[in-house]
Amino acid sequence: MFFIMGISQKEKKLDFQQLAICSCCGRYGQVEVYMTYTYFMFFFIPLFKWNKRYFVRMACCGETAMLDDDTGAAIASGENANIDLDKLSFSCGLKQFKRCSNCGFSTSEDFKFCPECGHPFE
Repeated sequence: MFFIMGISQKEKKLDFQQLAICSCCGRYGQVEVYMTYTYFMFFFIPLFKWNKRYFVRMACCGETAMLDDDTGAAIASGENANIDLDKLSFSCGLKQFKRCSNCGFSTSEDFKFCPECGHPFE
C-alpha cells in the first residue's frame, strides 16, 4: 500500500475591484489583491490550509505591498472593503519616478525640467 501526500504553496487572486493612482509610477491602475497560503494534500486533494498572507499588487507597474490580515480576510470572505494605499509600504523597486505637477508626465530619468512642458520638477 502506498500514500500520495505532500505540502505545497499556492497564490490565489481574490475578487476585488478598486482603481487608484499608483504611488510608485503615478499612473491610474487597478489594485489587485492576492492570498498566498501553504496547504497539505492527500491523494491530490487539498485537506487544510495554513500560513495565509495577503498582499496588494498594482496592475500598472507590478509593485507589491503586504496587506494586513484583517482587511485581507474581509476581502477573501466577500465583504466590501476599501484599501488606503497611503498606509501601505510599497518598495517601488530601485527606480525613482518623478512626476510633473503641471502636466502629469512621469519619468525615471534624472531631469531637472519636464521634457513635455518645461516645468521644473520639484
